[in-house]
Amino acid sequence: MKLDIFGNVLSKYAESDSSGIFTDTSSTLETITASDFFLCVGAALVLGFLISLIYIITHRKDGYSQSYVMTVIMLPTIIALILLLINSTAGALTLAGAFTLVRFRSVAGDPRDIAYIFFSMATGVACGIGYIGFAAAFFIVLAIVMFVLSEINFGGSKSRHMTLKIAIPENLDYQGVFEPVLNKYTNFHKLRRVKTTNFGTLFELIYSVDVSDDIDQKKFIDELRALNGNMTINLVFFKYDDKIYEG
Repeated sequence: MKLDIFGNVLSKYAESDSSGIFTDTSSTLETITASDFFLCVGAALVLGFLISLIYIITHRKDGYSQSYVMTVIMLPTIIALILLLINSTAGALTLAGAFTLVRFRSVAGDPRDIAYIFFSMATGVACGIGYIGFAAAFFIVLAIVMFVLSEINFGGSKSRHMTLKIAIPENLDYQGVFEPVLNKYTNFHKLRRVKTTNFGTLFELIYSVDVSDDIDQKKFIDELRALNGNMTINLVFFKYDDKIYEG
């Protein structure tokens, strides 16, 4: 459904030059009634809350951040209010273009989190320019798709892509030493990097490995420890590699 908020304003913008955008600000605000405001912003808030529920459901196995959930709720409402104040479709497109230039300075996360940001933004834009019915239909379609894909684990792999870090003494000839164990417990492994640590007294071997869910990871690590002199071994997921997460 499309609210009749912008008719008079768009005609004024069409007749005026670029400076007219600022001179017509008061008349722009007068076209927004209290019912229009509460309907658009309220719809954006409700849809943002529903998007956050879909996000929680689809991430219940992997975990999620409460601050991110709150952000997903707030974002459609904020965008809807901005577009109500801009009060034009051209302004909405300008705002969408501005958001493409924004760099979110945070720890790199799951690409799905970025998609949910755009999900919230698109919903807020639709509510802000009055297309509440379209926003609701868009939410229903995408929410159902995301829920179904999450439940059937679409695109999921039986192997876990992980990073294996093995510390060894500097006098150990590591070439071929760990190959028998890696062939036994991994579907794929490749030595990516070798670097010195602890002022050159140790070497660190960094492997990319695919580990099946059904293997005994403790036995895997124990057999590696028997070969590297019981020194440090790290087995982590790629997305957590070299990152520190605080609870």
